[in-house]
Amino acid sequence: MKRLLIVLLSCCLALGSPLAALAAEETAVLAGGCFWCLEHDLESLPGVIDAVSGYSGGTVSNPTYRQVSGETTGHQESVQVRFDPAKISYSTLLRSYWRNVDPLDDGGQFCDRGDSYRPVIFTADAAQAHEAEASAQAAAMELGVPRSALKVQLRDAARFWPAEGYHQNYAELNSVKYNFYRFSCGRDRRLDTVWAGRARSDAAWVVPSTPQIRHNP
Repeated sequence: MKRLLIVLLSCCLALGSPLAALAAEETAVLAGGCFWCLEHDLESLPGVIDAVSGYSGGTVSNPTYRQVSGETTGHQESVQVRFDPAKISYSTLLRSYWRNVDPLDDGGQFCDRGDSYRPVIFTADAAQAHEAEASAQAAAMELGVPRSALKVQLRDAARFWPAEGYHQNYAELNSVKYNFYRFSCGRDRRLDTVWAGRARSDAAWVVPSTPQIRHNP
């Protein structure tokens, strides 16, 4: 029976069945302030299958938005990203992540303050942990700051809890409210200050000839 299952799985992979597609998917969990924004920023990347807003990193099961935003759970607002590694690598996804957060701020992100808005890369295994650290080194070099200046935490993955339904696809379903919030929060203004022309980009890392340290406001 075991041999038969192996043969069937091999056939599915060879024929490109839904089972093969499922086997090829990978998952990343990232926290970067408001999950509405990070979900919107990452879900449109080529190779990303979907992005789900939720909570991770804390100790409370089935947390609610009120609990998390009340800073009583240890969770961060996070986004679970399913992606096809044949179309977008984890390292490329991380480049986009870094350039959509303020990595110099550990008190929250943009106008959202508190531990629940802390930027975190949750790594699922040793390979992701290695890629995450490499991306942090590259980000620091591009920004012209020491690695220690980056406040994005690299942590082992914890259980991801999807957020309430009204938080999902918020940017698309509530575009007026979302755009007003994003503008009022100053997210893009700060990203442009930190990352300059590479803000919100997944382009290759750049090593500046003259480092430009961008301080918190």
